[in-house]
Amino acid sequence: MRWTGAVPSVIPARNAVALTFGLNGFCFATLFSRIPDIRERLDLDNGSLGLLLLAIAAGSVLALPSSGRLIERGSAGGVVRLGACFVAAGLLLTSVGAGLLGSVPVCAVGFFLDGIGIGLWDVAMNVEGAEVERRLERTVMPRFHAAWSLGSIAGAAVGIPMAALHAPLLAHVGTAAMVSLLVVSAVSRTFLPPTTEPEVAALRRSAWLEPRTLAIGVMVLSFALVEGSANDWLALALIDGYDARHWVGVAGFALFVTAMTTARFVGPVFLDRFGRAPVLWGTSALAAGGVLLVVLGGASVVVGLGIVLWGLGAALGFPVGMSAGADDPGRAAARVSVVSTIGYAAFLAGPPLLGQLGDHVGTLDSLLVVAALMVPAAMSVLAARPPRPAG
Repeated sequence: MRWTGAVPSVIPARNAVALTFGLNGFCFATLFSRIPDIRERLDLDNGSLGLLLLAIAAGSVLALPSSGRLIERGSAGGVVRLGACFVAAGLLLTSVGAGLLGSVPVCAVGFFLDGIGIGLWDVAMNVEGAEVERRLERTVMPRFHAAWSLGSIAGAAVGIPMAALHAPLLAHVGTAAMVSLLVVSAVSRTFLPPTTEPEVAALRRSAWLEPRTLAIGVMVLSFALVEGSANDWLALALIDGYDARHWVGVAGFALFVTAMTTARFVGPVFLDRFGRAPVLWGTSALAAGGVLLVVLGGASVVVGLGIVLWGLGAALGFPVGMSAGADDPGRAAARVSVVSTIGYAAFLAGPPLLGQLGDHVGTLDSLLVVAALMVPAAMSVLAARPPRPAG
């Protein structure tokens, strides 16, 4: 049955979800803008820092699978607030551990708590975003993910002068964490009420046993690796593969982020007009073609065009996968939890694997694997189509 309530009543929840996405990206970028300072204060080399950062991944891996059950037992707003508390505690502890104590173990615990918060916050805001999208009866999820990108840009924009001024970690990161927690705690009160009774949700079988959910997860994994590989390796690939200057590599990454964010704002128009499957087939082709142009293009104009196509193609897979996992409001939390867990495996495992491959074939050529991943992405796109109504 289609929702027939007044659309304006959903607007406060829509705005709250957009701000929640933005603040999540802001907290993420705030921390990573100070990673060089953390490395210096803890006197770590790159390898040791990489191991320390695995604490964030460990926390997220622990939280993601359990987040759906927590949402079903409570509410998306409650789990967002819980996640924001973990993020704030983690960032505060990291600031104290690195900035005041110079303690690697304390910093590791802070990273771990931050990872738990990231996992809980991410799934819950996507579940709420999908419910808002369903009530509005039009696609808005990609724009929520664009808000995350804008939030991360804002976090980086604040972090750059803070790092240049050598601002104390606790003053910068700790303050950003507490302000974000207070804002999220306030705006999440306007989220929509839960749609599923906890007792009913508990009786249903695991979403990990559902073929459609797993197929959506495969699609999201492929698109997530296409996005994550650009985040981690695009700038280095331009520098190593084309002997570009450092600023050119950074500019190439900025161009990718701009293209992806633009596509997430514009994409809902095409999704509503043509449907998920045709648009995702088109974006997978754009991503594959863009990567090939970046690797094989040679000329700067061709490579620049490839970066734009890559960004446009990578933009919609993850947010559409979240919407597809939440098509049934009664199973949204469990399914989005599964899809998120599978998708985040790409963000966690993909970059290191590409790095290992890059050591053997070169950073630029290793990106050809990313183009190949658009084949399983395209093959699993049909799973993202909305289920047909019964009868």
